[in-house]
Amino acid sequence: MKLIFEKTWLKISYAAKVFSLLLLSASFLTGCKVTYSFSGASISPEVKTLSIQYFQNRANLVQPGLSQLITDALIDKCKAQTNLNIINGLGDVNFEGEITDYNTRPLTVNADARAATNRFSITVKVKFTNSVDPDLSYEESFTRYEDYDSSLDLSQVEKELSDKIVSLIVEDIFNRAFVNW
Repeated sequence: MKLIFEKTWLKISYAAKVFSLLLLSASFLTGCKVTYSFSGASISPEVKTLSIQYFQNRANLVQPGLSQLITDALIDKCKAQTNLNIINGLGDVNFEGEITDYNTRPLTVNADARAATNRFSITVKVKFTNSVDPDLSYEESFTRYEDYDSSLDLSQVEKELSDKIVSLIVEDIFNRAFVNW
């Protein structure tokens, strides 16, 4: 009997052996719960709902539409990367915040004392509340910037740079809340 088993086992392909071992291992782990996510998000199974409050613009320089852009971008990110139900009011997890800075300033100066490069930056202060696991709650400011050639007027590059910066900030907010970096 042992000889027949050994010969049969040798004839089975490597992939079939690996699959068999994985299947056997899985049968021992049926009591364990494993959560997988392609986004890298790690969200407790008890969290079912998400709410995102409108981000007010409290910066000295107010850009119309920026509040809506940030709020919508965060909603879109959460819809795409989680299975949570987005609700009005307060969810199991909640985002709220405000835009605290929106500015451009000279970054480098050339030989004739003129700005060669400008830096455009946006700062968003966020309060994230996790009512299921309060230890994961945070209040933090996120700043991102993009540099641009000073020969260009901000109005020429503002839309493109704003979109890029908002995308980076939203990624940071989401990662801080759900990827736990």
